[in-house]
Amino acid sequence: MVEWARRAEERGFAFVSTIGRVGYPSYDSLTSLAAVAGATSRIGLVTNVVLGPAYADAVLAKIAMTVARLSGERLTLGLGLGARPSDYAPSERAFAGRGAVFERQLEFLTRAFGGEPVADGDFPGERRPVGPPGPPIPLLIGGHSERAVRRTAAYAAGWSGAGGGPSRAEPMVGRIRDAWRAAGRTGEPRLLGLAYFGTDASATAASDGYLRSYYAYAGDHAATIADGAVRTPEQIRGIADRFAAIGMNELTFAPTLPDLDEIDRLADLVL
Repeated sequence: MVEWARRAEERGFAFVSTIGRVGYPSYDSLTSLAAVAGATSRIGLVTNVVLGPAYADAVLAKIAMTVARLSGERLTLGLGLGARPSDYAPSERAFAGRGAVFERQLEFLTRAFGGEPVADGDFPGERRPVGPPGPPIPLLIGGHSERAVRRTAAYAAGWSGAGGGPSRAEPMVGRIRDAWRAAGRTGEPRLLGLAYFGTDASATAASDGYLRSYYAYAGDHAATIADGAVRTPEQIRGIADRFAAIGMNELTFAPTLPDLDEIDRLADLVL
């Protein structure tokens, strides 16, 4: 993983990003990016995305601020709510109230990242900055709901689309831009697309199997994501053009094969 980031930096990619599920045997996103930060010097660091309500507010703020400061302000914190019960989650109770918790968390992070004194939860009567001082950490909001649109305009530097390709992201782009302007925000929101890829034609089965395993909780949607991965030079170049055509201004190519040569092959195709 660390060598992956070094090589991505050498080849000129803008950032490395993580995807994150608590219930999967993978590395923690922010801990991973701390290791990556120590092994690199320029490349951006993005969580795309972590489940915000899985963290206590003050803990998430402190970890994120630590990574941001020690990396030279290279961190963008992408946050989301996870799957809705009506889609995939096994329990309504596991999701109930998560939206309200997320709203409070976004308000807390905005204050904490701005250097305001905040209560840390353990000692609510004591207010002080929760982390080392510095510029606010940019936030990205994940999700395809109307609340995700509103949260992006209210709290974030932009929005991140999940798997599903340009067709799934396209309806959100206009809604995000409209909400951005209505909220009086200036400039352009960051609009981050996601494309799963694999360049090794001999490893298509492994690439497909990884995605179906990772998204097994999503039922039939796992097949949609796996089938949407781009695995030929034409598909890889084309997906970048398609995301740009719908108005998205950043793109994560998420690997499906643990092969360092994937970085060079991808760079040769898209950079």
